[in-house]
Amino acid sequence: MSGATLSTEVSNGANDDLKALIRTIPDFPKPGIMFRDITTLLLDADGLAQSVERMAAATIGKIDLVAGIEARGFLFAAALALPLKAGVLLIRKDGKLPGATIAEDYALEYGSDRIAIHADACAPGARILLIDDLIATGGTARAAVRLLRKAGAVVTQAQFLVDLPDLGGADALRADGIEVTSLVAFEGH
Repeated sequence: MSGATLSTEVSNGANDDLKALIRTIPDFPKPGIMFRDITTLLLDADGLAQSVERMAAATIGKIDLVAGIEARGFLFAAALALPLKAGVLLIRKDGKLPGATIAEDYALEYGSDRIAIHADACAPGARILLIDDLIATGGTARAAVRLLRKAGAVVTQAQFLVDLPDLGGADALRADGIEVTSLVAFEGH
């Protein structure tokens, strides 16, 4: 399934069953923010299974590794790796992995942060699917793509359970040459 097809499904309500399982918490972590809480979807066995099944169906081509961004991305990466017959690569906050690592800095709203992978986590040319629970501004996801490409990986697609399109992260990833898909979208912040 192509990203364009999946985007159409998001807009025509094909995943409304999953969207209904995601709780919105107003004013968290600060006033004016509408926090999209996926823990309620994770508690629903069928909702979680359907999410993974639909993400697997949206994957394009053969994947060697599913790279999950800390921390909720780990859940989806591990679950997706099984039907895709792929390994799991962990993208962690810098300083959390033992042994030799490579890292990438990225900007936050106020300051910066750094993510890392093991230096030997992927062979050059490995085909990687990037996964996280949610795409907002895209800062972390874009840094993850840069990091994986620095390691020699081929990263052409990323998937998210939730897209917050008003924040522009998916469009920024597309500008970096990434096919972006998500199962549900929430307008506004």
